[in-house]
Amino acid sequence: MYYIKKRMEIAGCHSLTLSYPSKCSRLHGHNWIISICCKSKELNADGMVADFTEVKERIQSQLDHANLNEVLPFNSTAENMARWICEQIPHCYRVEVQESEGNVAIYEIDE
Repeated sequence: MYYIKKRMEIAGCHSLTLSYPSKCSRLHGHNWIISICCKSKELNADGMVADFTEVKERIQSQLDHANLNEVLPFNSTAENMARWICEQIPHCYRVEVQESEGNVAIYEIDE
């Protein structure tokens, strides 16, 4: 099995729709650190699991310096973002979304 991991940073803003009062319900921003893990039993014709540049572009082109409430069709929690990012990248099996120094959400496909 071959594995790759791409780490990137995106900046953006969002507000959360929550069932309880929270300052996160107001528009605010983060510099998210996103780690994308992909795997494959075989390499593509170029000898890669996936092109690091393509992985980065797929996510940054949609999310970087955006209002995530206008881009994503769901409540933009770190957990939901991790799942969505995983669905955007071929061969992706795990995504970590670090929202702040101490807050990380992880989505991993169970196989």
